[in-house]
Amino acid sequence: MSIPPCLLTIAGSDSSGGAGIQADLKTFTVLGGYGASVLTALTAQNTQGVQDILPLPEAFVVQQLRSVLDDLPIAAAKTGMLFSADLIRALARELNNKSFPLVVDPVCVSKSGHNLLLPEAVETLKTVFLPLADLITPNRPEAELLARMTIADETDVPEALERLLALGPKAVLLKGGHFSGDILTDWLAIPGQKPRAFQHPRLSNQNTHGTGCTLSAAIAAGLGRGLDLETAVGHAVDYIHEAIRTAYPLGRGVGPVNHLHPLVHIQHKLDQGNLQNTLLENLAARVSKLEARKAGDDSGTFS
Repeated sequence: MSIPPCLLTIAGSDSSGGAGIQADLKTFTVLGGYGASVLTALTAQNTQGVQDILPLPEAFVVQQLRSVLDDLPIAAAKTGMLFSADLIRALARELNNKSFPLVVDPVCVSKSGHNLLLPEAVETLKTVFLPLADLITPNRPEAELLARMTIADETDVPEALERLLALGPKAVLLKGGHFSGDILTDWLAIPGQKPRAFQHPRLSNQNTHGTGCTLSAAIAAGLGRGLDLETAVGHAVDYIHEAIRTAYPLGRGVGPVNHLHPLVHIQHKLDQGNLQNTLLENLAARVSKLEARKAGDDSGTFS
C-alpha cells in the first residue's frame, strides 16, 4: 500500500464548511493526500457572509505548526487566512527553512466583503511572507492591492505579473474570475518564461464560495504528489472548474463549490462493483445448491 503525501493547510476555519481549513482538507482528501492543519483563526460564517472572527493566539498557532512539522513528513503546504502582521512574522520565522513547496493564497477580503487580513498586515505579507512562497494565487482585487496598481483589463496583466514576481515569490498565478468575458483565463508567471494562460468557458453557476481556498489546496496537493508546477496548476484549474460546474445551492447565500465531485465517478464504480459482487454471490449460491443436489443424487438421499 502506497502512503499518501502529507499536505498541510495553515488557514482559518469556516464554520459553514465551504472555505478555509474545511475546504482545504476536503480537497486534500479527494485528491489523494493526507491533510494536516494549523488553524490561525475561527470564524462564524455561512453562505451569506462572515459574522465574526476570533484570531487564535500567535504562540498557539506556532505551537500547532511545530507539532505538525516535528512529526509528519509534509510534502507540500498552503496558507490562507493569516489575519495579522504579528502572526505573519511568527509563521515566516518558522517556515524560513522549510523543505517543501508552499502555496500562498493571499486572502484579504471574503466574498461578502469582510476583512480576513488586517489592512496594516498587507505590507508585512508582501515583505516577509511572499518571498517564502513557491507560488502565490491572488485574484484580481488582491493582485491590485499587492502590486499597487489598477488592473483595468487583460492588457494590464503583464505589468501586474511583473510587479507581483518582484515581491519575491517563485511564481504567480493571477486568477481570472474577476475579469469579464465568456472565457475565464488564469495566468501563470514564472521568472524568465512567457506567462501561460489556462482557459475555461465561464460558468453561470453562482455557487462559488471557497473557490480560492480550493484551488490553492488542489495545487498544493499536486505539488505534494511530485507534479511540476505547470502540471499541478493545470490539474487544479480543471478540478476547480468542475467543482464550480457541479456545485449545488446550499444555504441562502453563495453556496460552496462541490469539492467531492470526483467521488461521483468513484461511487458509480463502487455501485457497479457491489452489483457485480451480488451477482457473484447469487451465482455461488446456485452452484452450491447444484453441488448439494448432485451429492444427494449420488447417495440416494436427495429428494
